[in-house]
Amino acid sequence: MSDAAGQALAGRVVLVTGAHGGLGSVASRACARAGATVVLLGRRVPKLNRVHDAIVAEGGEALLYPLDLEGASPDDYAEMASRIEDELGRLDGLLHCAAEFRGLTPLLHTDPAVFARAIHVDLTAPAWLTQACLPLLLRAEDAAVVFAVDDLARVGQAYWGGYGIAEHGLAALVRMLHAELANARVRVAGFTPGPMRTALRAMAFVEEDDQVARDPALYADACVTLLSPAGAVHRGTVWNVAPREAIDLPLMGPPFAGMGGA
Repeated sequence: MSDAAGQALAGRVVLVTGAHGGLGSVASRACARAGATVVLLGRRVPKLNRVHDAIVAEGGEALLYPLDLEGASPDDYAEMASRIEDELGRLDGLLHCAAEFRGLTPLLHTDPAVFARAIHVDLTAPAWLTQACLPLLLRAEDAAVVFAVDDLARVGQAYWGGYGIAEHGLAALVRMLHAELANARVRVAGFTPGPMRTALRAMAFVEEDDQVARDPALYADACVTLLSPAGAVHRGTVWNVAPREAIDLPLMGPPFAGMGGA
């Protein structure tokens, strides 16, 4: 976390999905260092515990919420929102980092269950979870819903299957929610990180040949920015973030350039 970020999220409660993943874990720790109480959502409890312990060791505050997005129902998300309200009294930010991808496969040979799982975990589940959290977010003075969106130009190519389709759906969801909440105190935005060294990316790229991937921690500050009041300048956009530069790309414009982070 850069010094410039300071306590940008002081007093806020932020929910991070996929909090034990490559991006989710570093984003969670960055949010905690910026002053937020972080609700860590994920399905792998031992990994969630490690993120939680790291946050506490750095002087931050975090709570665990184990939940498998693949099997969770709208009622489960409603219960989650209710528990956050009961235990913390508020929710100021929602950061979607969870992703499901099983590798590059031609549609002809794709297992229908794998295709459906990717659509559900990468698109339907974030929509359901956001829907459940909106009443609580709308009560905040300044709130943000942020989606990590992969490089649409890349994942719209051959073999990306349900994951690629779901990522395009997330960009559409950002646009729709932004239009619906344009006059509300809840900001909606997305961001496309550069290529990251993560387990998900390794499903598509051979590690020793992947010369462009970078540490996910390079994008943690961008997550804090989007969740903080400073993120207002990116409202309604998908922010294409590179380690040394950032460019706003209007959702109605051309496809994103470069290679996003899987």
